[in-house]
Amino acid sequence: MSENLAPQHDWDLFVIGAGSGGVRAARTAAASGARVAVAEDRYLGGTCVNVGCVPKKLYSYAAHFHDAFEDAAGFGWQLAEAPEFDWATLRDNKIGEIKRLNGIYGRLLEGAGVQLIHGRARVVDPHTVEVAGETHTAAKILVAVGGWPWVPDFPGSELALTSNEVFDLDTFPERFLVLGGGYIAVEFASIFNGLGSETHLVYRGDLFLRGFDREVREFTRDQMAAKGVNLHFEENIAAIERVEGGLAVTLTSGERHEVDAVLAATGRRPHLAGLGLEALGLELDDGGYLRVNDRFETSLPSILALGDVTGGPELTPVALAEAMHMVQHHFGETPPGSPLDYRNIATAVFCHPNIGTVGLSEEAAREQCGEIRVYTADFRPMKHTLSGSSERCLMKLIVDDASDVVVGAHMVGEEAGEVIQGIAIAVRAGLTKAAFDATVGIHPTGAEEFVTMRSPTRR
Repeated sequence: MSENLAPQHDWDLFVIGAGSGGVRAARTAAASGARVAVAEDRYLGGTCVNVGCVPKKLYSYAAHFHDAFEDAAGFGWQLAEAPEFDWATLRDNKIGEIKRLNGIYGRLLEGAGVQLIHGRARVVDPHTVEVAGETHTAAKILVAVGGWPWVPDFPGSELALTSNEVFDLDTFPERFLVLGGGYIAVEFASIFNGLGSETHLVYRGDLFLRGFDREVREFTRDQMAAKGVNLHFEENIAAIERVEGGLAVTLTSGERHEVDAVLAATGRRPHLAGLGLEALGLELDDGGYLRVNDRFETSLPSILALGDVTGGPELTPVALAEAMHMVQHHFGETPPGSPLDYRNIATAVFCHPNIGTVGLSEEAAREQCGEIRVYTADFRPMKHTLSGSSERCLMKLIVDDASDVVVGAHMVGEEAGEVIQGIAIAVRAGLTKAAFDATVGIHPTGAEEFVTMRSPTRR
């Protein structure tokens, strides 16, 4: 039993935010014997379940059918009528699925013996929280409120949607424009293009997905453009105004587009407003994120934080891992022997085609390893020899030349996330290129390319 269980307080742990990290922390702490409460003012499951990963992946599936219907003809399938897309069916079925997941999260908390309190919490002092006029004391307070979309200020910016609203539009936008160059912007450009919108993506930089491998970014750019996404790089929105029949978007170049909806996917910031943390003087970094140590303690040790508010990788599995690590530190029998390791965390971007990646980009590997070998395979998947599609697949391994260890693996292609999840285990384990080469491939698959690339593309 942890030394932090404190009878003088109402709760051993009071969690603010019932997203992935907050719920996992609450349930895991409660399983250790802690008395736990969670306050949530919006919806159970947080961003991921409600306006993030889950609905995004469902909409991505929907958008892929556009290609599937076209691909089917080469395999002998003839559609009696041209397929039609009904936005309301997708939207409402998604709403039903999310309500089901909300219920599951509620039952998980209840089953773990965690008290759920509805309302926006405010931290009064290092051990006191106020919710809906009621005061609670706790030995530890965990801030797990996640992020919130940020929209830059320009004339008409209030007319732009964020990812909070884009899933639930009353009508389908036949003309759609996305502002931004991160994974949310790229994903939604692909989704609405696939669903049938005339789609534009506007980004101020020369190429989207900054931080990803350059070759992956360029390959994705070309594939998205081939699928019909109109890409506007080194541009920004100067103004949006409402016009008859939609919105007029003026770009900084003077170019003008009339669309039905504009999505501002321009970043997310910690959702700390109204929590009362400013008065406590908690340390923030330059990005406005809460500074925490290896035990997930802020500058006030009784106030903890994890997930998107701390400025680490903004990924649901990372928040889950942090939650379990935090509970081990504060409520476990024995604390973890080392800090949480953030290296080699795999991720996917559900644009079309998908991106899957783990480890170092080629650029980062050149800086960190010095001499490297790069292996690439750029090919037309077997499926498309009959489908007639021009879509291509890219696979890439980056090897530290001195040790032969595979330090990065990247893929752009169908189900890239599914493929890279398995490859991530090998990269995480520090396997060598020789180990990859000794692995017998599964034929015929695209994934076998990862174990059959023998000749370096470049050094």
